[in-house]
Amino acid sequence: MSVISGSNDGGQTIEGRIVSGMGWQGPPPKEICIVMLSAIGDAVHVLPVATALKRVWPQTRITWVIQPAAMSMVKDHPAVDEFIIFHRRRGLSAWRGLHDIAKEMRGRQFDLLIGLQVYFKAGLITALAPARIKLGFDRLRARDGQWLFTNVRIPARGQRHVQDQYLEFLEYLGIDTNPVEWGLTFTQNERSLQADFFERIQRPVCAVAISTSKTKKNWHVEGYARVLEALERDHGFQPVIVGGGSMTERRIACEILEQTEAQVIDKLGDDLRRLMWIIDGAVLLISPDTGPLHISRALGTPVVSLFGHTNPKRSGPWRAFEDLIVDGYADYPGENYPLIPA
Repeated sequence: MSVISGSNDGGQTIEGRIVSGMGWQGPPPKEICIVMLSAIGDAVHVLPVATALKRVWPQTRITWVIQPAAMSMVKDHPAVDEFIIFHRRRGLSAWRGLHDIAKEMRGRQFDLLIGLQVYFKAGLITALAPARIKLGFDRLRARDGQWLFTNVRIPARGQRHVQDQYLEFLEYLGIDTNPVEWGLTFTQNERSLQADFFERIQRPVCAVAISTSKTKKNWHVEGYARVLEALERDHGFQPVIVGGGSMTERRIACEILEQTEAQVIDKLGDDLRRLMWIIDGAVLLISPDTGPLHISRALGTPVVSLFGHTNPKRSGPWRAFEDLIVDGYADYPGENYPLIPA
């Protein structure tokens, strides 16, 4: 059993496994557990971490604790050997999900757990996972007391882009972050569906994500209606609406379609894999701060974004700010995160 000596952030030593300024020392870990449960965008940011771990330690088995929606996007990712599904429940039944995780963890032993999510529920799962080394964020960035559930922490730094923050875990382990690779791939059947969809359209496609889960991030209906018309009339694009299948998104889509004269293809729905291959085949995505924006960045599709509430330097298209439209963010901070340069 490895023994952790010391408790200061960023400098602990584990016998046989030194996680400090010198990186990981000794044999590669046999089993790694990644804890990142929910948001689609955050799941995209995890992929370069998993890919780099597998690139350096190809024999290491990587397990990811994740919720069903995000899992549907990454379920066949080559860097991940196993997914443990956390079914989020509300009220008293919420404890059933944790009970299921506890049962799933019995008999396992991870050499390293990487806690990328800084919320209490992720902390509880971190506590349930049997791992000798539980690596997490420093106390300043670990919300909801998440630092209490880890025994090794990366050094404190100022707020950065979420992708850069996740890459800090690789740097702390002594793993080269370059090349940054997301590794999203498509099955042969998905490629066939993609080809059939785009062959029926005689113009280049601009995908448009119209809504997020947070109202404060959303643009107004009239604005989208006019943009769809301009895409078709002035630029020769075929506008395709993409996004989830929630009642809110469907309502917003109906209002937009009622107000626009553009001939729009509506591809809202719960099929996240379809959304991915539409973005992959599109020449452009227009999106607020939401999951499709980060999928687009991972797939290499240019994205034009509108930010009015969240900080684009933290949650915009990673290192692709030439595609970013910012209107008066400095005058309306929204999320007031202090940032350091990339």
